Amino acid sequence: MKNRKSYQEEVDRLFKAIDLSIEAYTKYLPEGWTGGVLKMVISNLEDQKKRILGAEKKFRTIASLKYEIEAVFTYFQEASGEAVEYFWKRINEEGLAYERENKLEKILKRGKIRGRIEYDYVNDIIVVAEQTGLTTIDETRQLSQMLGEYEAKKKK
Repeated sequence: MKNRKSYQEEVDRLFKAIDLSIEAYTKYLPEGWTGGVLKMVISNLEDQKKRILGAEKKFRTIASLKYEIEAVFTYFQEASGEAVEYFWKRINEEGLAYERENKLEKILKRGKIRGRIEYDYVNDIIVVAEQTGLTTIDETRQLSQMLGEYEAKKKK
């Protein structure tokens, strides 16, 4: 039963973070977003909460929640601007104990991709990271090579 309680605590914490993300997006509309984009993002976040609440018992695990957490936090981990700063300020004020991190930097320092979540993350962000100056051309090449190595390892 202890595991179930920690799962529920994690869900509650994530739901607070989702609410704060909606608050941040609404208060400080990210650059390049329209009202339509904001409406779609909020709708997706509300649907995500419903999906988590309606998840089958076998999927109610901390491991499965990591994907949901990743989906909520990706924008706030990699973007910049007033919405991002406001979000992290509110996360800290609420004591939600989520950490702001540069995942690409960690992966580059390590020199390899660990697991499917990191693989999907790098795959999704690699082009945008170079375009926005988050990575250099050399770092983008390194990440691309790591993606290839991960794919080759999985094919074996």
